[in-house]
Amino acid sequence: MHRQSINCGRRRFLGGTGALLGAAAIGPETLAAATLAGERDTAALAMLNAVDAVAAMRSGELRAETYANALLKRAGRLARLNAFRTLHPDEVRAAAREADRWRSTGGQLGRLHGLLLPVKDSVDTRALPTSNGTRALERFRPRTDAAVLQPLFAQGAILMGKTNLHELSCGWTSNNATFGPVLNPYDLTRTPGGSSGGSAAAVAARIAPLAIGEDTYGSIRVPASFCGIVGLRPTYGRYPDAGLMPLAHEKFDQVGPLARSVGDIILFDSVVTGEAETISPRSLKGVRIGMSPGFLEAKIDPECGRIVEEARRRLSKAGAQIVTAELPPLLREASSVERTILGHELLSSIAGFLKAQGAEVTLEMVIAQAGPNLAPLLEASRNPGPPEAYHAALRRREQIMAAAVAYFRDFRIDALTFPPTLMPAFPQGDPATLNIDGRPINLFTGIGRNVALGSCAGLACLVLPAGVTAGGLPVGLEFDAPPGGDRGLLALGLAFERALGPIPAPRLTL
Repeated sequence: MHRQSINCGRRRFLGGTGALLGAAAIGPETLAAATLAGERDTAALAMLNAVDAVAAMRSGELRAETYANALLKRAGRLARLNAFRTLHPDEVRAAAREADRWRSTGGQLGRLHGLLLPVKDSVDTRALPTSNGTRALERFRPRTDAAVLQPLFAQGAILMGKTNLHELSCGWTSNNATFGPVLNPYDLTRTPGGSSGGSAAAVAARIAPLAIGEDTYGSIRVPASFCGIVGLRPTYGRYPDAGLMPLAHEKFDQVGPLARSVGDIILFDSVVTGEAETISPRSLKGVRIGMSPGFLEAKIDPECGRIVEEARRRLSKAGAQIVTAELPPLLREASSVERTILGHELLSSIAGFLKAQGAEVTLEMVIAQAGPNLAPLLEASRNPGPPEAYHAALRRREQIMAAAVAYFRDFRIDALTFPPTLMPAFPQGDPATLNIDGRPINLFTGIGRNVALGSCAGLACLVLPAGVTAGGLPVGLEFDAPPGGDRGLLALGLAFERALGPIPAPRLTL
């Protein structure tokens, strides 16, 4: 774990207080396991989801400092995962003690009172550097917190630390050449996915119940699938993006949460958006779930295909109607369109961010100090191809966005479901080609093909764990809904989660 010497006040770690709102119900069995141990059972406290942990701390059944100590102890024991870029336990404990002190004075408690929140190191924090996973920005200190963090801190969340990631968020493995690779809690020899691999690994390993990631081209959904957790890429623009280094100009980059339950995702969403109305599970009777096996499941690993098919059977048994709704040719272009646009906008987007942030780092410095895995991509982006192809891709993206809305309407489907990737987590590294059932498959097909639709069309995208392979690796299932349908998708997500059931936690022996 990288521990940099940073002098920052505890107030930067501790969110302010918000209006007193009703606490969610505490999970009695999980909380009892912790309280019966005198609040000293680290494993039991680490198993709490965010809703239950916050409810316990708000009610006084659990001290914020006790909870923080438990999670920090687990983070230290699991340091080999390399999930964190920066973590300062003393500052976190001080912030937790301040939360307890505030409660003892009768102060109004926020909806996230005492919750430790790991944040992807591409999201600006003024209390800790925001390296974006690259050497040139290792000590970059933003002037303000990212806009998405401000309501979270205002409701009492505590910055736990900054999580490791794929360099500049430009990859799906989190195999960071500068700060070391993030390891998958289910199998340390395999990738956790990326680029939000550190956030996903921290949540899967029970270091924290809820973390922040960012998704431009699957960077929340891929690690959610590979690490067996829940991930939301909301409708583009649902959450503010100020303080997030973009890879394109206001098109694809979207911050979002990773958690172990849909309920925790709902808590996050309600705090960030201010939409605090209760979301209840929607009955699946009559719900139409679309699938496009001819395209979205072509060349899938047989074991993944089996798990996806079994998951659909469970949804059908719960009352959902599974509808074959093959994607039209235009929507099948999403991955190539997004790649073209990103190739033309990557460098100018990074340069614009650095200038707006007043960073004492230039684009040329970033390129010169980039790791060997990223340097070729940055150099290639200097000559991305003819501008005619770029402008054609921009027009094609607009057509894809309109066609996606029409697709849901014409097939009368509530959600489209498919595997985010065509395989479970693969061995550590940055391969250009994957081996799926003995066949070589290009990385952009194996991972990028399916997740591109949600990014390119600006859909609401939710990933849930669907099962595990015979070798114990998680397999996720993605559910996409039309733009703006986030709250409805989360209501369905509660029902999907119930129908699919849980998967085993990783067996960590570090």
